Amino acid sequence: MKYSRLTKEQFEELHQEFINFLATQSITADEWSNIKTNKPEVAEQELDVFSDLIWEGVLSNVEYLEHLSPQQMHLFQCTDKHMRLIALKIKNSDIDITTKEGFEWFRKNLMSDDVEFFTAIKDYTEDKGQDKFKLILEGANITKGKLYQYFESLVS
Repeated sequence: MKYSRLTKEQFEELHQEFINFLATQSITADEWSNIKTNKPEVAEQELDVFSDLIWEGVLSNVEYLEHLSPQQMHLFQCTDKHMRLIALKIKNSDIDITTKEGFEWFRKNLMSDDVEFFTAIKDYTEDKGQDKFKLILEGANITKGKLYQYFESLVS
């Protein structure tokens, strides 16, 4: 398995897609029930293959990722060749930008000496999907990129 298995909730959300996936392999509902009962290892493999297919599709469409922690914000733009990073660091350890109050302080003090900006560009490894997936495992969320675009206009 290349990525990770989808959760039970994700499988429930993708129920119809999973049925279509099984149909592409000529597996009927009755056959699937039989496989789950009599060949659980084959059923596990099918769930893993389906999960990887879903992750491949999702990751190929990711354009922006965001990772927020109490004193840092990492904003990624995922282009064809590399990832661009805008990172912000809060020097004041009393501020937690993951809270409403902390984020409000951050907005008001964006240009103060308590906030540092960094930018970087990183080329992908041979597997850009895995590079994106690693960031998601570390806590990044897929977004539409509004925060990235806002800060890009400030730092450029």
